[in-house]
Amino acid sequence: MLEFNPMNFVNNLSYMGIGMLGVFMIIGIIIGATYAIGFLSKEKK
Repeated sequence: MLEFNPMNFVNNLSYMGIGMLGVFMIIGIIIGATYAIGFLSKEKK
């Protein structure tokens, strides 16, 4: 049987926050790597 317990949502907010932090860290790493590749591969005059 399905139970509705709103406190479970509140208790899981920390896990969701850690997951979102991980997602933003990975996006930041991808952006940084893309910027570094572009910076290192541009032609010098």
